[in-house]
Amino acid sequence: MGRGKIEIKRIENTTNRQVTFCKRRNGLLKKAYELSVLCDAEVALIVFSTRGRLYEYSNNGTKSTIERYKKASANSSTSAVEINSQQYYQQEAAKLRHQIQILQNANRHLMGDGLGSLSIKELKQLETRLERGLSRVRSKMQEMLFEEIEFMQKREAELHDESMYLRTKIAENERARANNEESAAGFNNLSSFDSRNYYHVNMFEAAAAYHNQNQTSLHLGYDTKVE
Repeated sequence: MGRGKIEIKRIENTTNRQVTFCKRRNGLLKKAYELSVLCDAEVALIVFSTRGRLYEYSNNGTKSTIERYKKASANSSTSAVEINSQQYYQQEAAKLRHQIQILQNANRHLMGDGLGSLSIKELKQLETRLERGLSRVRSKMQEMLFEEIEFMQKREAELHDESMYLRTKIAENERARANNEESAAGFNNLSSFDSRNYYHVNMFEAAAAYHNQNQTSLHLGYDTKVE
C-alpha cells in the first residue's frame, strides 16, 4: 500500500507537531541547498520555530540576499505602479474622448444636424429638451427685462427729484437777484439826488419864513433890526 495523503492543517498534538517540524525543516534546508548547487541560484531561507528559534540557510549571505530582494521588490513595485498609472491614464483619456464625442453629437443635434441616425423616441426627447431650454431662455430674458424696467423707473424718479430741486434753486436765485436789483436801483436813486437843489429849497424856505416874521413885526409896530 502507498503512503496516505496527509491533510494540511495545524497539528494539535504538541509532540507530533514538534517531530513534524524537525523533519520538514531538515528537508526544506536540504532542498534549498540542492537548489542553489544544482541551478546555481542565490537562495536564502529563514525559519523561526514556535519557540522563536532561528534556522537559516544562504549560499551568498542572508543579509546580501535580503538587500537584493529589497531592491528587486522596489523596482518591481515601481514598474507595477508605472504600468498601473499608464493604464489608468489611458482609460481616463478614452473616457474623456468618449464624453467629448457624445457632447459634440448632442450639440450637432441641438443645431439640427445629424438627425438621420436618431430614432423617433430620440427625436421626441430632443424636441422636449429644446422646448425646455427655450422656456428657460424666455424666462431669463423676461426677468432681465423686468429688472431693466425697474431700474429705469427708479432712475426716472431720481431724475425727476433732481429736476425739481434744480428748478427750486433756480427760482430762489432769480428771486434773490431781483431783490438785489431793486436794492441797487433804490440806492442809485438816492445817490442821484442833487444836494444843491436841497440846499436852495431850504434857503428859500428860510427866506420866506424871515420875510413873514418881518411882516408880522411891522404890523405889530416893532422895529426889526438885522444884526
